[in-house]
Amino acid sequence: MKYISQIMLFLFILLFLSNKSNAQDAVKVDPEHYKVEFENDQVRVLRITYGPGEKSVMHSHSEGVVVELTDGTTKMTFPDGTSKEMSSKAGDVGWAPAGKHQPENLSDKPFEVIQIELKTKKEN
Repeated sequence: MKYISQIMLFLFILLFLSNKSNAQDAVKVDPEHYKVEFENDQVRVLRITYGPGEKSVMHSHSEGVVVELTDGTTKMTFPDGTSKEMSSKAGDVGWAPAGKHQPENLSDKPFEVIQIELKTKKEN
């Protein structure tokens, strides 16, 4: 439970450090690591995979839920140049606010995550 609260704090900080301007969709700017598994008018489900030591480009996500499929250690770099290392265990689940970051797999093993991004409903 303590670990989940640490993830929640990190994601909360991510929200405030994130720059929403010039946001770039992860699937468009890094299709090697981000695949759409399911999408409708309410959610988009991404499968995120990184090989050992692989790094992405700066991109953004809408708010949603993250499900860790593997153990891993990642480094998140933010638009202001700061970074944060974090460890996760397979099966961890947490809330991810909307934000912008550049992830890197610091592990010597593949890292895999499912991210469920929420979509904003438009009023008729």
